[in-house]
Amino acid sequence: MYGAIWRLLPGPTWLKAIEALTLVAGIVAVLFLWVFPWLAPHLPFDQQTVE
Repeated sequence: MYGAIWRLLPGPTWLKAIEALTLVAGIVAVLFLWVFPWLAPHLPFDQQTVE
């Protein structure tokens, strides 16, 4: 899968590396800004069973 993504990115190797890092940073930003805050109320992490 990663090989296919690497082949789809345009440019020489150094540019592909920068593009790949930018894609990873964008995905992490989307996860932390929108996905995790939306998902947090649905997870049972705040329910304690030990008193």
